[in-house]
Amino acid sequence: MADQEPVQQQITLVDENGDETLYDVLFTFKSEDFDRSYILIYPDGKGEDEEVEIQAYALPKGDDPSDPQGGELQAIETDKEWDMIESVLNTFLGKDGDDQDDDSNDNQ
Repeated sequence: MADQEPVQQQITLVDENGDETLYDVLFTFKSEDFDRSYILIYPDGKGEDEEVEIQAYALPKGDDPSDPQGGELQAIETDKEWDMIESVLNTFLGKDGDDQDDDSNDNQ
């Protein structure tokens, strides 16, 4: 039974109308620079080849990113945090910046 796929972690978000939406957890990580932990999620049921909108939130203070216990996810409010999260996400996805469309490209 060593061939079992890892279980996909999932969370449910409740919007302001009380509607629940199931999300798959892409990954969680802790940033020493910001002294916060973050969770990146995407809507459940998406195929591997489908474009998905990845959402990022800060975990409640003191929540362990390797075993989140739930609670109120916090919006990310600063550009510095977004830049750091985007960098971590690109590393996770295996993008090293070669195919990025940002202003830092020299070949404009």
